[in-house]
Amino acid sequence: MHRDRSVAAVVLAAGASRRYGSPKQLVVVDGRTLLEHVIGAAMDAGLEPVIAVVPVWLSPLPGLDQAPARWIWNAFPERGVSLSLRLGLGAVDSVASAAVILLGDQPGVPPATIAAVVKARGDRPLVAASADGVLAPPVLIERTHFHLADELTGDVGLRDLLRENPDLVTGVPVAAHAVDLDTTADLGLIGGP
Repeated sequence: MHRDRSVAAVVLAAGASRRYGSPKQLVVVDGRTLLEHVIGAAMDAGLEPVIAVVPVWLSPLPGLDQAPARWIWNAFPERGVSLSLRLGLGAVDSVASAAVILLGDQPGVPPATIAAVVKARGDRPLVAASADGVLAPPVLIERTHFHLADELTGDVGLRDLLRENPDLVTGVPVAAHAVDLDTTADLGLIGGP
C-alpha cells in the first residue's frame, strides 16, 4: 500500500495492565504481540511513521525491537493516557498534517477501518469510528487541533475528547468497535469492526 507521510499513527500502549496481570503489550496472539498487531494494522493502512508510546519500564522491548515503529518512552505512565497522548502527538514529524490515534490493547482494528477514518478527512478536525452512536478509536486528529490533548489530564483520553467536542467530529460508521483486551478472558473476543 502507498505510504502517505501526511498522516502518522500514534499507538498508545503505556498502560500498566493492572487488570490483565502482566504487560499486555507483550501478549502473543497468532505469533505476534498485541502491539505488533496494532503497528502492523497501521502500516497496512499506509500510515507513516508509526509512533508507539510505551512505559519506560518495558525497556528493552523484548521481541519488539525489530517492529517498524518509533518508540517513545513514557516515564510516568501512572499519570494516565492523557500524558501518553501528548507525548505521542509531540513526536509526530512536522511533515505530517494529521495523526491517527490507536490503542495498543485493540489488536482487532482492521487496516480497512483505519483507512476509512483517514479517507473521511474533511471539514472537521477530528474523525472517529462510530458504532451504535458511540465515537471511539481509531481517531484522526488534524495537526491544527493537536492542542486539544493539552487540555486533558489524568486517565482521560480520546472518548472524553470526542464527547466534549461533538461539533468537531466526523463519525465513520463501523459495525462494532474493537474489543479492548483488559483481561485474559478477553483474548477470545479479539476481532474488529
